[in-house]
Amino acid sequence: MQRLIIPGTVPSVNTMYKDKWIKRRKFRVYTDDAQSWEDLCILLANQWMASSKWSQTSEKVVLRIWFYWKDNKRRDTHNCLKIMLDALQRAGVYEDDYKALPRIIDFEVDKSNPRVEIEIELLGQS
Repeated sequence: MQRLIIPGTVPSVNTMYKDKWIKRRKFRVYTDDAQSWEDLCILLANQWMASSKWSQTSEKVVLRIWFYWKDNKRRDTHNCLKIMLDALQRAGVYEDDYKALPRIIDFEVDKSNPRVEIEIELLGQS
């Protein structure tokens, strides 16, 4: 099974938003770093879909996820799922992230190559 590999550190829900004011109303939007990470995730997911011949599905999808952090800073892996699941939906991996079933397999430190690796398959297709 070919893994989708996204370099860098996944933004956490604790750091991925900033406030933007429009006509005296405050909105939460992605920070520049979070937007860049999402854009890269979408690009790489589209390349992964083409090379693995994956097409968008409305079925349940299992995501096995490995995190490789850039340092020993303590992080909660589940805080990184929001932007990742949303980006994969925008890329067309699945129609709705409601059907995404994330499985965090492990996390480690890899200072020279921080990344997230994801195996994607339809539920019951292993």
